Amino acid sequence: MKAIRFHEFGSSDVLRYEDVDRPVPGTGQVLVRVAATSFNPVDDHIRAGVLAEMLPITLPYVPGIDLAGTVAELGAGVTGPAVGDRVVAMLPLGSAGGAAEYALVPAESLAPAPRTIELVDAAALPLTGLAAWQTAFELAELKPGQTLLVNGAGGAVGSLVVQLAVDAGAHVTAVDAPQHADRLRGYGADRVVGPLDLAAGPAAVGGPFQVVVNHVRVSPEELARLADYVADGGVAASTAGPVPEDPDRKVRTASLWVRSDGAQLAELIAKVDAGKLRLHVADRRPMAELAAVHGDAASGRLPGKTVVLAR
Repeated sequence: MKAIRFHEFGSSDVLRYEDVDRPVPGTGQVLVRVAATSFNPVDDHIRAGVLAEMLPITLPYVPGIDLAGTVAELGAGVTGPAVGDRVVAMLPLGSAGGAAEYALVPAESLAPAPRTIELVDAAALPLTGLAAWQTAFELAELKPGQTLLVNGAGGAVGSLVVQLAVDAGAHVTAVDAPQHADRLRGYGADRVVGPLDLAAGPAAVGGPFQVVVNHVRVSPEELARLADYVADGGVAASTAGPVPEDPDRKVRTASLWVRSDGAQLAELIAKVDAGKLRLHVADRRPMAELAAVHGDAASGRLPGKTVVLAR
């Protein structure tokens, strides 16, 4: 079968489109015929070796943490999915494998694919959806009626946080560049504003807020100023560096390390099928072009969430 692999850490040039052996599922594993994976920024960090100490991997490595496809074979002890089922999964960060014609998936990571969207587009959901869910409801413990600021609301994770928060009954202020404004209003955000002017302070955007969720990589000094946007007793949750706590004001902060969770993914898929969660797929590219996708991301040319087609 065909797969993308890298044998050493480095730039996008280390990615190779190769013939590899089709994997065989072991106990508790499912072999999936891949329809698509997607690009996530962490793919770039893993390939470059930035996470090598925190996240040891075995080389050669097949990237692609997201997966949408069809069950091809079941390993021993697997119950639930059946051959031919359409499924999605977030693969383990340390082994991944989505950028291939077939991939092994731990059975507990699988969820039935959405029925209301194309299977290939469903590959845009797993990592970003789980990151959004875990940030909003596990780290921030978001409750109905709370005020929420989402910084970086137009991105793949931020867009889903906005929609999950609106569905949960929160009052959402979405912050991002003007080109995202109409889409964010369509998601139900109460207020949509341009990039934060941290010098202007929280009152300029209707704050402070009971919950602040940050997806924008900024300097440690700017992260510290973002803490001012959190109301006394509130919480800041971040996927882009830690916001410092403020014990005097009882401001709690938390940072995300996303994990695979098939049950949570199934809940997200139910919201997709119910029309409560929309995916914004900016581009679809063939797997043979994955090195170019990585290169475009590194140079800032990637248009947004990009699905990578296995065939």
